[in-house]
Amino acid sequence: MNLLAGPMCARCGDSLDRPSVGPSAAPVCRVCRLAPPPFVRAVAYGLYQGRMKEAIHAFKYGRLHPAARELGRMLAKAIGRMSAEAPRDMLVVPVPLHRSKLAQRGFNQARSLAQHALGELAKSDPAWKLTLAGSSLMRLRETQSQAGLSPRERRLNLRGAFAVSDPGAVADQHILLIDDILTTGATARAAAQALLKAGAASVWVATLARAQRSFAPGQSFGENPRDSYRAGPAPVELLSSDGTHFSPDPLPFYEE
Repeated sequence: MNLLAGPMCARCGDSLDRPSVGPSAAPVCRVCRLAPPPFVRAVAYGLYQGRMKEAIHAFKYGRLHPAARELGRMLAKAIGRMSAEAPRDMLVVPVPLHRSKLAQRGFNQARSLAQHALGELAKSDPAWKLTLAGSSLMRLRETQSQAGLSPRERRLNLRGAFAVSDPGAVADQHILLIDDILTTGATARAAAQALLKAGAASVWVATLARAQRSFAPGQSFGENPRDSYRAGPAPVELLSSDGTHFSPDPLPFYEE
């Protein structure tokens, strides 16, 4: 498995376009500087490529359910990276599937990963007090697959897609949002915004894998983006921490 390496953003976990400035400056990527995400921090176990990508596809689309145990252990290790700063007592909320997608696939991969990760953490680090709340977040409508969409298209695709079933259950609670993959962060932003709107105290994000930018030597964010990934047809529009939409300069997007 390809593990995350190199300097990473302290908020979204993506690779940094340039070093942070000053001895105490938190390393934050350009996207998070321009449009701070609603969640506090996102962590992942490894890169969404190679054997990791194959394993996720086999589990998610090939219904290789025995793989969930080992993938859950990896997710538990990713969650452990937040132990120094995240609240130890949290509600664990898997990113939901729409009911039509759930009926088609037969299971929610995020929920399955969360269950195995919590079982692993209960044994390896019982200081965590994590409670699975698998029905707290709802997907109100069926959305188009995010793969191949530009950041703006991803955001529009997820607009109004999530809601909290019982706001009283998440009010004043710290939330650990779980998903299998984090790419541009559009899903995590939309889900976190819905949870905060319902009164959650904070939202943290853990995924099994994430797509990560790569930069040529001496290249910084926005320079020759086609060297790293395909440029999108439309400018980025992001959901910031205050719920407003923000449009920085056109940015490239990941191609899954």
